[in-house]
Amino acid sequence: MKIAIGCDHAGPELKAEILAHLDEKGAEYTDFGIQAGEKVDYPDKAKEVCEKVASGEYEMGILICGTGIGMSMSANKIKGIRAACCSDYFSAKYTRAHNDANVLCIGARVLGAGLAIELVDVFLETEFEGGRHQRRVDKISELEK
Repeated sequence: MKIAIGCDHAGPELKAEILAHLDEKGAEYTDFGIQAGEKVDYPDKAKEVCEKVASGEYEMGILICGTGIGMSMSANKIKGIRAACCSDYFSAKYTRAHNDANVLCIGARVLGAGLAIELVDVFLETEFEGGRHQRRVDKISELEK
């Protein structure tokens, strides 16, 4: 699985923790984020990462800003993206299982690194259940038309 990850100026430290974890797991990713001390607006990074996911070049995306909310709002404007802002395990698991979310948005000012890594793991490891949930995901896609 190829993962695209990006952040705005609130997220470089948390992003570094997540990247270190992904390295330990041997995950394939590309860092589209910025480094500490740089500035960027979250809609710009959301667009960059989500266009990569929507095109199929990457299977999943992870976006980090202060709360995760701005990234989520921006990401969901990109056709083909189902982004979820998650701060708890249950939401991160079931947004994959039931909503087939393809981008996880998290808040660097909301979560500690331990919980953020736990959410990344469950998000990336949970498969979409399909079945009765596919009908609802199809309806989300219809909203984009």
